[in-house]
Amino acid sequence: MAPPPLLLLRLLLVAAAASSIARTTRCHGYQYKASQGPLVTAVIVFGDSIVDPGNNNDLHTQIKANHPPYGKDFFNHEATGRYSNGLIPTDLIAQGLGVKQLLPPYLGVDLSPEDLLTGVSFASGATGFDPLTPIVVSVISLEQQLAYFDEYRAKLVAIAGEEETERIIKGALFVVCAGTDDVANTYFTTPFRRVEYDIPSYVELLVSGAEAFLRNVSARAATKIGFVGMPPVGCVPSQRTLGGGLRRECEPSRNEAAQLYNARIQEMIAGLNAEQGFGTLVVYLDIYRILDELMERGDRYGFTETTKGCCGTGTIEVTGLCDSRFVSVCDDVSQHVFFDSYHPTERAYRIIVDDIFDNYIQVLI
Repeated sequence: MAPPPLLLLRLLLVAAAASSIARTTRCHGYQYKASQGPLVTAVIVFGDSIVDPGNNNDLHTQIKANHPPYGKDFFNHEATGRYSNGLIPTDLIAQGLGVKQLLPPYLGVDLSPEDLLTGVSFASGATGFDPLTPIVVSVISLEQQLAYFDEYRAKLVAIAGEEETERIIKGALFVVCAGTDDVANTYFTTPFRRVEYDIPSYVELLVSGAEAFLRNVSARAATKIGFVGMPPVGCVPSQRTLGGGLRRECEPSRNEAAQLYNARIQEMIAGLNAEQGFGTLVVYLDIYRILDELMERGDRYGFTETTKGCCGTGTIEVTGLCDSRFVSVCDDVSQHVFFDSYHPTERAYRIIVDDIFDNYIQVLI
């Protein structure tokens, strides 16, 4: 007897996702072929704008990147909602692990069953571990991202069955990238939290939120999580403008907050990994050092502009202010570490992701 059509469809989808040779997929019209099998079953991402490929596009928020000049160097020059001129880190990680060329947004309109089988991003630009952070700018909280993951898992079961879903999730690399918007926006740019917290106590609020989030991800059967640390926030172009004086120098308080946060996060992660019964390997991914090096010694990497973005004046333009209707872009984006006043260029992201692969990925796979 022939199998029922729905079951046959499930089996075909699972076989396609598991195939180790001649894998072909399409996203935003971008097609590729991988000659080797994937090193993980899927890439699943939570976090903020650094790893958001377009989940904010249909939200009632100003925090969006689905308009030019964003995506100017993407396939067909399409502004997909990625906060850069091209690819973002999780696209590059998915490529490097042989999973797929582009990691799609979970809320994307062209999401296919095969996309679900190999992972998605739930990230939302400008969210954070502080519960206030997503509320201020009307974006998706990390709590809601977890709810979307639960919904995603149910869809996987419907496509592939419970056993295959468990295999996919246990074999997936989870990536968590958040915290920077808490420090740069909620704490230093708005007055709300500085009334209640000094920097050390605010960092503890974030670390507590991060720990709770990691425990929630672990409870959902994740076996390996890469946790992205905070960059040198005070040296990001917009933060130089807001806090660095007339000379737009790196603002020390923001960097001190980032350094304290990174130190406390590493202590927290070490505690989780040592905890009997935790059951998930969490690896801290340091991006502070490499991004600081790109800004301080950019000439070694071929960058000529390290303190301003490519969009507009490069000093403050981001999201709605970085819009081709109102501002122009630089002549050569490859010379810039930053595309707008907050987010790196694809070229800078490639260097950062190469550093992650060189130092951490082997532990996670």
